[in-house]
Amino acid sequence: MSKSKKAKIKKANKPAKDDQKNINAIPHTNAIATWFNDLRYGQSLSVEFFTQHAWLLIIFIVTMLALIGLRYKTKSKMAEIKTLTIELDRAESTKLQEKSRYMSLIRETEMKRLVDKRHLSLDFQERPPYELVVDRE
Repeated sequence: MSKSKKAKIKKANKPAKDDQKNINAIPHTNAIATWFNDLRYGQSLSVEFFTQHAWLLIIFIVTMLALIGLRYKTKSKMAEIKTLTIELDRAESTKLQEKSRYMSLIRETEMKRLVDKRHLSLDFQERPPYELVVDRE
């Protein structure tokens, strides 16, 4: 290299004095804008980036897929629990109705058996008793 080229390189690499502007220095806002534009057009993420960080990217993608799958599984199980809870409530209601009907039949049958056993000649009344109202006028 010639002396003039070496001198230019040294001059470009020298820190700028307070009263002088460094032409080679990139302002902070311009650096962010340049990085954003590079990212937007796909220039900042090169093939080397992906080859260097391949394991990290694979772990990240697998983790995200596992989390999405877990969320789907949880939502489907919650929906199944909700439908089974409703079905259980209906079954309990039906059970209580059947139990009350069974208990009333047992009581009635037992009473009839006792009446017949003791020869009381009582009958089961189909209609409810009458209520007599007396006017005192």
